[in-house]
Amino acid sequence: MTRLEKIYREKVVPVLHKEFSYSSPMQLPGLEKISLNIGLGAASQNNKLMEEAVAELSAIAGQKAVVTRATKSIAAFKLREGMPIGARVTLRKDRMWDFLDKLMNFALPRVRDFRGIPDRGFDGRGNFTLGIKEHTIFPELEADRVENPKGMNITIVTTAATDKEGKFLLDKLGMPFRK
Repeated sequence: MTRLEKIYREKVVPVLHKEFSYSSPMQLPGLEKISLNIGLGAASQNNKLMEEAVAELSAIAGQKAVVTRATKSIAAFKLREGMPIGARVTLRKDRMWDFLDKLMNFALPRVRDFRGIPDRGFDGRGNFTLGIKEHTIFPELEADRVENPKGMNITIVTTAATDKEGKFLLDKLGMPFRK
């Protein structure tokens, strides 16, 4: 059991149960998965960019990233069906807990002028999406060796029914929301 998962089970679950007065322990919100996504429109012309993105995303996540490909052609973007346009990884169980711990305690505080993350990223069903402008904030990557800093989307999928429950869960786990 990871450090953050232990905190969830021992400290967050009783607070959640008390706050929302659930009738069954199965109603308690928890984390389902974390999805990491890097979109690279320029990668359709430059294959080296795609290889770098996959390698860097794999290092950050701790498991192999998958190349995402275009599902249909768009002439205005010089995009053909099947061309590589990004990379993604889905983390579950221990890797998910480890990544969330690393994100909250190491990566986000390394952002320049960090004052917390806005809570506008909820989707209405308790899931939270966070956009990062430079993926070099993660400790696995050396900023000097990264040629092209890339943006990244991080989606935290919870079993919470509402945004209020999802925000409460992430707040109690230690997500640094702005006050």
